Amino acid sequence: MFLSANESRNLARLYGLLAEDLRQHEVRERAGTVLLDLLQADYFASFVWDATEGRFADGVAINMQADSLARYDAYFQFHDPITFKLQARRQPTLVTQVIQQRELMGSEFFSDFLARDGLHWGVNMYCYADQRSLGDVRIWRARQRDNFDAHTLELLRLVEPAFAGALMRASGPSTHSSVTPEAMVRRQLSEREFAAAQLVAQGFTDKQIAQQLRVELSTVRTYLQRAMVKLGVARRGALAAQVSQRLY
Repeated sequence: MFLSANESRNLARLYGLLAEDLRQHEVRERAGTVLLDLLQADYFASFVWDATEGRFADGVAINMQADSLARYDAYFQFHDPITFKLQARRQPTLVTQVIQQRELMGSEFFSDFLARDGLHWGVNMYCYADQRSLGDVRIWRARQRDNFDAHTLELLRLVEPAFAGALMRASGPSTHSSVTPEAMVRRQLSEREFAAAQLVAQGFTDKQIAQQLRVELSTVRTYLQRAMVKLGVARRGALAAQVSQRLY
């Protein structure tokens, strides 16, 4: 995956922010500002699903009118043709992956809610800890812009583990005390990235890791680069320290 200089800077900003000790509402609000820059987007909103009440609550919005949030809270979340479809996928998803743009534009939800603030092209991400909703990210571009694409989804997949981890920490120790450090790292890294990072922590060279994992040397370097991006570190030694600290 190729990252531009601007994307690399914004990912570093976001990982640093998500490592801070923040309240749950603040995590979503401050992350939203960086995500708008990272994804070259125009509008941001975020909610938390309240399973007991059967509604989305605790709304955060950037570049949207306060009365839009009020209308969503009171009416439009119950007359929404896209959000439950997006939420069910439990992975970053373009709005156009669950509904054709023409169909969306013909809905009351679009004409009386989205279009009033200029929201046109959307991408959503929903974070969970097992079956518990932690919070979501809803990002939109204006009509004159291009739709989001596969690269957008790859960027959000890089962000998702750190974002979910920050929300888990912010929700209090009683809600995530059973999650082990190893489990937190495993959630952030793929199986192969995790294996490569473990071997780095044990002092293996890239060539030795390639032999252990039976992959090409270039593949090992790709695993390690992705692991460093996801864990918010810039050097091999820092990667080893992160893994060692969290696993032992």
